[in-house]
Amino acid sequence: MKILALETSTEYCSVALSLDGKVSERFELVGQKHSECLIAMVAAVLCDARLKLAELDGIAYGMGPGSFTGVRIACGATQGLALGANLPVFGVVTLQALAQASGQHKVIAALDARMGEIYHAAYELRAGEWHTLSEPCFCKAAAAPVLAGQNWFGIGSGFAAYEADLQQRYAGQLVGLDNTAVPHAAAIAELGAQAFLQGKGVDAALAQPLYVRDKVALKTLEREAIAQAKIDA
Repeated sequence: MKILALETSTEYCSVALSLDGKVSERFELVGQKHSECLIAMVAAVLCDARLKLAELDGIAYGMGPGSFTGVRIACGATQGLALGANLPVFGVVTLQALAQASGQHKVIAALDARMGEIYHAAYELRAGEWHTLSEPCFCKAAAAPVLAGQNWFGIGSGFAAYEADLQQRYAGQLVGLDNTAVPHAAAIAELGAQAFLQGKGVDAALAQPLYVRDKVALKTLEREAIAQAKIDA
């Protein structure tokens, strides 16, 4: 199975290719230049493998949560590439990608969302499958979801930005920590390949980002309603 993976939810941009379980990746710190770098990285990865886009079995992408602009870029690029080549797609939660890359079995994933807040989820690996024990959410680091049990491994930039709060929240429950890890396309490719093998790929038109925040962007009608309410008041 040949799966392309895109990940742009942080200041890093990465593209990976899974060929029958063997994964290769390009990974760069690009700041806010994802849109300038992503397609060139896709072309380079395919060129290295001597593959054409239409020869792939699907495209996986980091659907978020993460940078609002970043997750939109990954989703939009995936749709464009997949529609042009008539390929199915699959969105992978970036927090689960962190868990996949951790090498651990019980993982608390936390990404810095700024202003004392994090994107948070918890996972446990059972018989080769990740099970979500705490759904992806947006919360204050000091009020992160309570989790049962011991031997949790913490991963992600949330632990770097708010280590004291999270260490206190999970006092006595953490056995290790990697606060430098960011989501990688390689992990997206691994999880995407599993999903495609299970028949979970969907039409490119159904690709959606995962923002988690209750209201990242208001619809036009909602904005108009709020403006009118202010006038009426």
